[in-house]
Amino acid sequence: MIEVKHLVKTFKSGDTNVDATNNISFKVPDGQFASIIGRSGSGKSTLLSLLGALDKPTSGSIVIGGQDLTKLSDHELITYRCKAIGFVFQGYNLVPNLTALENVMLPMEFAKVSRAERKTRASELLEQVGLKDDKQLRKPGRLSGGEQQRVAIARALANKPKLILADEPTGNLDSATGKMIFDLLHKLSRSENTTIIVVTHDLAIAGKTDATFKLDDGKLVSK
Repeated sequence: MIEVKHLVKTFKSGDTNVDATNNISFKVPDGQFASIIGRSGSGKSTLLSLLGALDKPTSGSIVIGGQDLTKLSDHELITYRCKAIGFVFQGYNLVPNLTALENVMLPMEFAKVSRAERKTRASELLEQVGLKDDKQLRKPGRLSGGEQQRVAIARALANKPKLILADEPTGNLDSATGKMIFDLLHKLSRSENTTIIVVTHDLAIAGKTDATFKLDDGKLVSK
């Protein structure tokens, strides 16, 4: 369960304080696929950064699996991000000189998983997202956009995270491939019992998620 209570993140803009997130509260049960929508500047990316422990709130709490992220030290947050959270980015963020298999193995290396286990799990994850045989040995430049995003999803699953956060994961894809990626994420939320939260501008796809949260000027206006 993710439970966000009275979350505030304030930035300085000249002499003015701007609340990028303004007293946000919501819950997302384990294994649910949720989306966050809102216009540019509404606070979506800030909220995602807070949920991913990439930034700290000004006030409020973020409890995931009974653990309050706001009470963890910087070192504990690094360990938490490595083991408990998977990220999927719009630009894929794959390492260009590594193969698809090696890209998926990388986060497991940081988690001190043995090489044999890393290779086996990476291959299994890539098969699960539909990349088999020689495509696992290709570098990102020899894969399509949709295939690169599949690799990114497999990488996000590598350390069996409780939570996957995806920032506009279909933004660089055509509509058919984007739908395929969303269907894949939805399927994974069920098969792996992983909570997935996606920031998206696509209202049609957002409407198919289990829950949709709409932000406006840092405030949660509907859910």
